[in-house]
Amino acid sequence: MNILLFSTLFPHGAEPTLGIFVENRMQHLLAHKGVQVTVVAPVPWFPFKGKVFGSYGRSASAPKVEVRKGVTVYHPRYLVIPKVGMLFTPWLLFRSAKRLISKLLKKGMKFDIIDAHYLYPDGIAGSNLAREFNLPFVMTARGSDVTEIGLMNKPAAMICEAADNAQHVITVSNNLKRDLMEMGVDGNKITTLRNGVDLTRFQEKGRSEVRARYGSKPTMVFAGWLIPRKRIDLVLEVTNLIPDLQTIIAGDGPLRAEMESRADSLGIADRVFFVGQQTPEQMPEVYSSGDVLLLPSDREGWANVLLEAMACGTPVVTRAIGGAPDLVTDDVAGRVVDSETPSDIAEAVKDLLNNLPERKAVRDFAQNFDWHATSDGQMQIFEKAIRDYNGTEK
Repeated sequence: MNILLFSTLFPHGAEPTLGIFVENRMQHLLAHKGVQVTVVAPVPWFPFKGKVFGSYGRSASAPKVEVRKGVTVYHPRYLVIPKVGMLFTPWLLFRSAKRLISKLLKKGMKFDIIDAHYLYPDGIAGSNLAREFNLPFVMTARGSDVTEIGLMNKPAAMICEAADNAQHVITVSNNLKRDLMEMGVDGNKITTLRNGVDLTRFQEKGRSEVRARYGSKPTMVFAGWLIPRKRIDLVLEVTNLIPDLQTIIAGDGPLRAEMESRADSLGIADRVFFVGQQTPEQMPEVYSSGDVLLLPSDREGWANVLLEAMACGTPVVTRAIGGAPDLVTDDVAGRVVDSETPSDIAEAVKDLLNNLPERKAVRDFAQNFDWHATSDGQMQIFEKAIRDYNGTEK
């Protein structure tokens, strides 16, 4: 089976953590015999490289083509029109990818199916590419493409149309499946395949060394982009409400300067450590350093950070959003809070700190979430999509 994986959420040399969850699922699928994957991961066109230009500068630094873990990844450029161009993006993305894929086909490459990740704009463009090249396609919903973009009238209509054209739709949590069905997508075409966790990569590492660096106080960890929906403000409020708690914040984003200033104004700057974006290789040490990980987001699909932290032995506190209730199912894993009030979240953190499970028990819980079932389910969906398409369209 020759799979064309299509997504704007895929790591590259300048952004090694971008869409790492897409690459992880692909790598585990490759364990199946007879599977080959080529990745087309478009990046926004931008004329200047450099950190001063933020994500656009990092996109400009992406290579045109690279090989990651034995898989060839192409990064064609597509035009992004800031603020007003959202509705045009699927078409611009399609045009960029169409040119590249046409060249690949002329060179003799063959594809059996398109595997598109993130419903908007990627799934919309993937639907058009499938029609253009006469291929079946499956698309995967991952979170804010449904919970945020799916609330916008025109994008939602385009998502539903693409879902009608798809052979199947995969969601990473049951709540995303429910949301898509409420939008009007046929539930018979939707399957939930949760993300797994790489138990080899994510295990306790360097805990004593990191704790020696930051001190022996009870330690809370946050890992993620510093953007509004991640609610880093709640992380700071919880830290403020627990006087003996210190917090390590791993991540970067547009709110970093504002949140550093807020930590200072709250008088907690001496026990809040902004360590910036960490590489995938560094994350096990970050997770291992904590007594608890807090994820207070407003919206999530299936939050990989929860599983990754638990695989490193660190229990979690999370709000009752997205797939969290399906993941944190007992007190060994952590606590789920059905509230966005800082005092309620702080009480859950304190309760967990006062009743910490053995780190081995937390790791054992995470071992229930390996990748085997997900990869098997993905293969079954792809094989059926190809059979059905060839039977009805060829």
